[in-house]
Amino acid sequence: MEVTSIHGNCILSPLRFSSHRPLSVLSRVSVSARRNPSLAFNYHSIRRRNLCSASSSDTLVAGKDEKPKNREVVSKKGEGEVEDLKSWMHKNGLPPCKVLLKERPSHDEKHSPIHYVAASEDLQVGDVAYSVPNSLVVTLERVLGNETIAELLTTNKLSELACLALYLMYEKKQGKKSFWYPYIRELDRQRGRGQLAVESPLLWSEAELAYLTGSPMKAEVIGRAGGIKREYNELDTVWFMAGSLFQQYPYDIPTEAFSFEIFKQAFVAVQSCVVHLQKVSLARRFALVPLGPPLLAYRSNCKAMLTAVDGAVQLVVDRPYKAGESIVVWCGPQPNSKLLLNYGFVDEDNSYDRLIVEAALNTEDPQYQEKRMVAQRNGKLSVQVFHVYVGKEKEAVADMLPYLRLGYVSDPSEMQSVISSQGPICPVSPCMERAVLDQLADYFKKRLAAYPTTLGEDESLLADSTLNPKKRVATQLVKLEKKMLHACLRATVDLINQLPDDTVSPCPAPYAPLLK
Repeated sequence: MEVTSIHGNCILSPLRFSSHRPLSVLSRVSVSARRNPSLAFNYHSIRRRNLCSASSSDTLVAGKDEKPKNREVVSKKGEGEVEDLKSWMHKNGLPPCKVLLKERPSHDEKHSPIHYVAASEDLQVGDVAYSVPNSLVVTLERVLGNETIAELLTTNKLSELACLALYLMYEKKQGKKSFWYPYIRELDRQRGRGQLAVESPLLWSEAELAYLTGSPMKAEVIGRAGGIKREYNELDTVWFMAGSLFQQYPYDIPTEAFSFEIFKQAFVAVQSCVVHLQKVSLARRFALVPLGPPLLAYRSNCKAMLTAVDGAVQLVVDRPYKAGESIVVWCGPQPNSKLLLNYGFVDEDNSYDRLIVEAALNTEDPQYQEKRMVAQRNGKLSVQVFHVYVGKEKEAVADMLPYLRLGYVSDPSEMQSVISSQGPICPVSPCMERAVLDQLADYFKKRLAAYPTTLGEDESLLADSTLNPKKRVATQLVKLEKKMLHACLRATVDLINQLPDDTVSPCPAPYAPLLK
């Protein structure tokens, strides 16, 4: 792309169930209900009968006000019939492995300690820490069976996470009769907490969400919670249309057996521990792996991953470990906002951390269609999302400038010149460049002003060892966001200072691009 501007371009896993079966046993019944009104009548009849018989089953993740109970310690003596997770796994096919379960205290004395996977012996790079057989891995293939997966997922009503959460809630109702009881019990004690003992902001109170004031994360949490609510509202429909669910739990209509709060807590628990397997079928890509997260700690600079191999899910370590050290795995290329939302932690060394800047051409602009065409020709959209990666803020600003300059073109003859050129050749006057840079600088200042604290105040808060863990991770997040915004602002101000004449007033811009 040719350039005539001052600063660059113008544009631009067989299961050993005890008494239950996979949920797809009678999938033939499923979609017939759509065509048979009598089935629908039966559904509503069951609903009426069930009004007084909804399950009192505990939530998959203990509620916020629940008093601690049945808090077993791994390998605790005298538990009688209660097995710890690893013993149960060995009994059901887990081969000898090189890990053990350890615990660290929770920040809240009312809650059980956090369990985590540690090396049971010294490990070297490339060692197989463990290999969990598919018979101990929960996937949609195991839960629903191949016949009904397409039916459920193509309804666009339930996500894979919601299906897994619903399945585990039903399994929990069976108590110790469920094959998965030891695993569900472990998920319960973890309470959807990551290794920092912090729950996802999806389970925070309004007062706790206020810790995120100024961050886009707050709106993201509210949006995700709304999505979970919509999935909950569809549970009954999907339950009835899936013949297997109807057959196995004929009187347990989901929204009557489980409140929205229970479903949300179960959803968050599954979200915190689900593993995304690579190079497997759609039905197996989301997996719940005992000895996987949240018992494994996530690290952004780690390359070890849980991998599907023949008949198992395997963990090969990417670094040496001493016996007793916590084992870490890669969490994928996720920004800190996703790490906090999904797993309840923030990684200060996360090279994948990023912010989003959304720019849009002004639809009131008489030349909007022409500008939209030029933007598309250069790989941009009329509403364009720019990613600002940590450490690459200067490059991100440079990437935004050509798009913003296009929005400032007002003279029709100049617009024709841009349209007819092979590349985005925009005549950029000093006053236009100043207007573009001023708008961008004001945008970054406005975003920084939306936070109630400064960077210095954040550092002071984090120095307090008694700081509430939820406030700590929230403060870590907003601090890192502010650092990226400050770096963007510095890069913009540096460009302003490089202008030939910094006394030039910005050009008027009746149809300036929109930034948010």
